[in-house]
Amino acid sequence: MPKQKTHKGIKKRVKVTAHGKVKFHRHNKGHLQSGKSGNRRRRLRGTTTLSGPYAAKMITLLGPSA
Repeated sequence: MPKQKTHKGIKKRVKVTAHGKVKFHRHNKGHLQSGKSGNRRRRLRGTTTLSGPYAAKMITLLGPSA
């Protein structure tokens, strides 16, 4: 069976922390922000962590080196 390749799109967008959580930036922050509330824009700032089965799937896509 062949080796699994790293998913390059995920590799560019997420980072795995030391405890196995997935760290990423929220979307919807690129442009057209005048229609969004200040609270929503503030929530979109910075990074967010992801854990659980969805994070495990992303770690699988990142390959064995992650």
